[in-house]
Order: sequence, then structure tokens, then C-alpha cells
Amino acid sequence: MVKSPYYCDSRSTRYAVLFAAPLLVAYEVSAWLLSSATAPGVRNGADVLLKSLFVQFGGRNGVVAFEVLLTLVGLVLVVRDWRRHPGPLRWRVFPLMLVESVVLAAAIGVVLRYATAAVLHVFLLATPSRLGTPTQLMVSLGAGIYEELLFRVILVGVLSVLAKRVFGWGPRGAGLFAVLSSALVFSAFHYIGAYGDPMQLSSFLFRFLAGLVFSTLYVVRGFGITAWTHAWYDVIVTMGGG
Repeated sequence: MVKSPYYCDSRSTRYAVLFAAPLLVAYEVSAWLLSSATAPGVRNGADVLLKSLFVQFGGRNGVVAFEVLLTLVGLVLVVRDWRRHPGPLRWRVFPLMLVESVVLAAAIGVVLRYATAAVLHVFLLATPSRLGTPTQLMVSLGAGIYEELLFRVILVGVLSVLAKRVFGWGPRGAGLFAVLSSALVFSAFHYIGAYGDPMQLSSFLFRFLAGLVFSTLYVVRGFGITAWTHAWYDVIVTMGGG
């Protein structure tokens, strides 16, 4: 099967990292701007978890160190991909990636709600947030960048390698194990901490299915589109459209 140039470009490391970079900047800037107007320390949970070790040893400097390290890793990945596949950037790819992310986010919202209803015969309604709309939108941006970084890039990758090396499974079996396991962890994560939701079977199943969708999307379409799709989906829910 011959894949289109857009499919190959948008899935490549350099396009994925460069496409996700504005999402990271938007989240960090909005979190900083809202820090004086909301309860201090309100951040996306995955963000807090990923930075916790750095904060423990370096405090505020630890947060800066994490951001610098994340930026350097991104630059290294982009440069390495460019060296392996040299050529100029096709800038028209980025608007197409943005449109694809918006369309996927809207479609995923509909599919997830009706899939949950089909299994449990309950049409799940969005849980009202205890956060204000600006803060919730900021957290939604963080979900796109940090939850995908934690649960897809790191967790799916680690679980896939674990399944191959420890259990001796092939790529398909290891990939399926990683996708299912990461979806379970992703769902459970939303019930932890001060801002966690009360445990309900319907919402747990909904988030498990969401984890399956986002993990599969990550495997098929890469990090950039998955991160923006997740962010757009959460924004749609926040604004009452999901």
C-alpha cells in the first residue's frame, strides 16, 4: 500500500515535534498567566507528575531544568530525523494537520459517547468541572501535550519494549498489550488526586475507550496529531460540545 506524502510527512518526527511545540508554549504561557488569578499550583496532572522529580530536587529551578531538557530532546529528535530524511519543510502540511486534528477530535467525541452507551446502555454526560472555564481550557491544552507525552510516548513505548523483551512477544502482540495496558492506566489516572473525579463505571469505561483511541491514533498517526486531537477534544468538552 502506497502512503501519501502528507501521511508520511505528518507522521514523521520533525513534523510531529514542530507541530506539537506551539501547544506546549500555549499551555505553559496560559498556566503562567492564570497563576495569579486562580488557585496556585493548578496544572494538568500529567504535567505535575512528569515534573515532580525535578521539582523535588530543584524546586522552581527544577521546573526550568525540565523545560530545557524537554526542548533539547525535541531539538535532537528533529535534527536526527532531518539528517535521516533530508529535505525542506513543506509548510502546507501544518494547516492540514491542524484540520485533521479538529475533525478527529469532533468525531472521537461522538464515537466514544455512543460506544459507551452501547456497552452500558447509559448515555454519558460531561461531568461539571470545579475549575473555571479559563483554567479548564488551560488544563485541556496540558492534556494534549503532557498526557500524550506520558501515556502514549513514554508508557506505550515502555510497555511495548517490556512485552517484547520480557514476554518475547512479536510487534503486534506487544503493541496490543501496550495499547490496552496504557488505556487502563490512562483511565485510572483521572480519579487520582485532589481534582480527580469520583469513580464511576460509566466514566471509567469512557476514559478507557478514549485511551484505546488515543493510543491507536498515536501508533497510526504519530505524536503531533494525537496531542492536538486530544487537546481539541478536551476544549470541545469544556465548551459544552462533547
